[in-house]
Amino acid sequence: MQSIYGRQLGRSWPKRPQVSAVTTATTSISRRAPACFFSLRTNPPRTAFHPARLAQLSLLQRRSYADYKLDLHAIDEKWRHQWKALREAQSDQAADKAKQGDDKSQYVLPMFPYPSGTLHLGHLRVYTIADVIARFHTLRGHKVLLPMGWDAFGLPAENAAIERGIDPATWTRSNIAKMKSQLDLMNGSWDWDRELTTCDPNFYRHTQKLFLMLYERGLAYQAESEVNWDPVDMTVLANEQVDANGCSWRSGAKVEKRRLKQWFFRISEFRDELLRDLDVLNKNDAWPERVLSMQKNWLGKSTGATIKFPVLAMGQDSHAAIEVFTTRPDTLFGAQYLALAATHPIVRSLAPRDPELQAFLDTLPGLPRDSKVGYMLPQLRAVNPLAYHEGTPEATKASIPIYVASYVLGDYGEGAVMGVPGHDERDHAFWKEHHYDAPVRYVLAASEDESTTALRNEPFIEHGVMTEHSGPFKGKPSAEAAKMLVAMLEAAGLAKSMDKWRLRDWLISRQRYWGTPIPIVHCGQCGTVPVPEDQLPVTLPNVQHHWTNGRPGNPLERTPDWVNTSCPACGGAAKRETDTMDTFVDSSWYYARFADPHNEQQPFSQEAARQLPVDIYIGGIEHAILHLLYARFMYKFMASTELFPPGSGTNEEATHEPFTRLITQGMVHGKTFSDPSSGRFLKPDELDMSNPAEPKVASTGATATVSFEKMSKSKHNGVDPTDFIAKHGADATRAHMLFQAPVSDILNWDEGKITGVTRWLGRLYDYVRGLAETATETVDTSNGSATAYLKEQAGRLDEMTEAELSRWDADAAVWRSVQSTIESVTASYQKVYPINTVVSDLMSLTNTLHERSETASALVQREAASAAIRMLAPITPAFAEECWAVLHPDAGGSIFQSAAAAFPEPDNTGPLLQPRKQSVAIQINGKLRGVVEVPKPPARLEGDAEALREWMVAEMFKTEEGKTKYSQGAWDVRKPKRVILARGGKTINFVV
Repeated sequence: MQSIYGRQLGRSWPKRPQVSAVTTATTSISRRAPACFFSLRTNPPRTAFHPARLAQLSLLQRRSYADYKLDLHAIDEKWRHQWKALREAQSDQAADKAKQGDDKSQYVLPMFPYPSGTLHLGHLRVYTIADVIARFHTLRGHKVLLPMGWDAFGLPAENAAIERGIDPATWTRSNIAKMKSQLDLMNGSWDWDRELTTCDPNFYRHTQKLFLMLYERGLAYQAESEVNWDPVDMTVLANEQVDANGCSWRSGAKVEKRRLKQWFFRISEFRDELLRDLDVLNKNDAWPERVLSMQKNWLGKSTGATIKFPVLAMGQDSHAAIEVFTTRPDTLFGAQYLALAATHPIVRSLAPRDPELQAFLDTLPGLPRDSKVGYMLPQLRAVNPLAYHEGTPEATKASIPIYVASYVLGDYGEGAVMGVPGHDERDHAFWKEHHYDAPVRYVLAASEDESTTALRNEPFIEHGVMTEHSGPFKGKPSAEAAKMLVAMLEAAGLAKSMDKWRLRDWLISRQRYWGTPIPIVHCGQCGTVPVPEDQLPVTLPNVQHHWTNGRPGNPLERTPDWVNTSCPACGGAAKRETDTMDTFVDSSWYYARFADPHNEQQPFSQEAARQLPVDIYIGGIEHAILHLLYARFMYKFMASTELFPPGSGTNEEATHEPFTRLITQGMVHGKTFSDPSSGRFLKPDELDMSNPAEPKVASTGATATVSFEKMSKSKHNGVDPTDFIAKHGADATRAHMLFQAPVSDILNWDEGKITGVTRWLGRLYDYVRGLAETATETVDTSNGSATAYLKEQAGRLDEMTEAELSRWDADAAVWRSVQSTIESVTASYQKVYPINTVVSDLMSLTNTLHERSETASALVQREAASAAIRMLAPITPAFAEECWAVLHPDAGGSIFQSAAAAFPEPDNTGPLLQPRKQSVAIQINGKLRGVVEVPKPPARLEGDAEALREWMVAEMFKTEEGKTKYSQGAWDVRKPKRVILARGGKTINFVV
């Protein structure tokens, strides 16, 4: 093999010492020694070829050359050592980094992970995206803040500890160690000096301080209320933690209703700002529309009126009334029943005396929320308040039944709804279930011609015109009629205009051990007393016995040495609060702690607050309600305290949002194989993969069904990112992950496609090494930069020789590609979502560099390669470092810290680099016969169609192809009937 290459190139291979790449990486941090070379499988001396020399090889020899494999692992290892050495050399500056002052950093933050044990591909995706964005801004000269921490409290760790008989702190910290080692393999640029862990007392002492600040303002309070109780995890859940089927978000158990005394944060105090500022986040697509919609729906502001329906008992006026909130008072004439929630006061008062009602209530917890079941309260009827108006139709004056219905929520409105079957889909379904043959009353229509309304077996839910069933309001627009009706009933004391919100105060109490202790003591003399700030943190006690005996419940209640304490106010006997805070309290403010993680006195200083808000926040759509809503609330509260600079929170109209821009990445789905006969998911050892294109069920030979599903153990489609990186290298894995799909889309993980990425990186590395080998011989730097050189050359096109013009065409083509790639790649990095196109754009640029490697000038090629490396650096940092070191062996340091390695900017040379020639399609009688390259038409021919046509035909016949095809008789077009120019001269059609 060596002699073949030697004869082909006319020289022998250069001799290199046989030193392993890994040894080079681990024994030296010199930039001059490359971390890897191309190596033949037969292990000849290592070298690399300049693209021009490679082009001289035969097809067989090129295929042998393709067997070269770039050792990306060695590059990763070398540069991780380099970066570590650089960090250690800069450790003296750590204190300065913690005090950023007024110099605002570009704050990039991924949602911090829960230390569950190992990172999965979803983690790899979000953290790669975050690191790419951070590195991009670093290369653009910005100071960047990219911290990392651990959301370490919560039920899963406590449950895992009980199962294993170990302390949850031990379990959590062992998981953190494993996950941190995985993160280190991703080539990330995390600022580990700012690392925080929410279960560390140094962190949660400040969570407790924020609690006390909320308590002092009346925004943290304790109250008895009906709560969601998880019977498996034995704790209460916030409304947001109960799914649509009434099940716990964690355990999946059916949630029970209990009345308990609990701690709340008064998030409702900020509801107007939480709703108003969504409009700010909607500007310039700062937040995804889907997330904004989910936030708005959860806040649930409804404008309407409460209306009183008098109640008749045993046929007599009971002098009581049921209040109903409605957003559609225009449909009041169509109310045909009332429905009450199970928790409504009337239902509670009747249940002890009505066994059938009680039996019905006992069945409700097991029913889905959209169930149509109901219980009609006997001997109770309601009267429409419009019945007292003389113009009201008789049908509306009749009393209506009252039901207890599972679809009515006790925590919204008044726990009662007026059923209007004609104009509400849910009410229509309920009415038909219980009164199948009874008529539905329609009091609104699409127009005065009621026949234009939809078929009468469906409700009409739009606004429209009042019908004859609306008495004196017939013919009026429904919006106008609604205002008149409410005003009329308000005068009679039967209605009141008001707004209602779906949002309820945030329930933070958890009856579990593994969470931040609530800094409150309960004294028989003084009542509820906050723990003084100088006694913080209130730390969790050691309850090792609880984990070894596996007892359920809250061990804090059974730890008298911890529970029994003295009252901070009177010194008498008191008991500590045994509830701990929901883990969402930690994540509602951790982003602010990252700005000042070593501050012992305050959660963060006013100077550090200037680093807020987070500029770019990255995480999954699954956190669109709970976490983001709580974080927005806490940030608005903190902005109103002394933690923020004076005056920043005094303006009620000021916008205080924690995350200026939100990026939501899609999930990663794994390739899943299932048995076509049973649908059962198959394990790897149950597959016959001898033909990867057609996997089969090993036991039957049937072709397996292939799909992409959410990764899970039950589907046997999980991928360990550590194993993948060990196989392919961190940078190739990063590029592969980003290339497969736009950031917001679901990523169908396909390992086989990474070969294209690694092949591309190999071609680019080979090109760079080829440039480096010939740099001292061929690069003329007398003209300065490539931009200056090209501008100079553009001024002498008229005097160039054909050889010089050929070189100019190649230079212009390369530099046009560089400039267009800079613009496209920069836009993609800034928009974030289309980062996948960065890889494809740079692949195209690499192709251009190879295509023009024999004709373009060395200076232009060198600067083009430099630009490509810098544009690629955010995605493949170690690979880019190595290429930069090869191209600039004397530069020293890191590409991310070098002023010479700044992210490239467009140089506005586009107008000078227009192609001298254009491609022209040749047609004869409308059929394509070939394509030729002709010069650009001179400006003097603009507007003269006949002269342009003659010039184009003449130039066509000057080309080699034109001469050849005419001499061979293929293009016999000397005497055409007509010559037609189309597409601005890009097509010539000869009609013969």
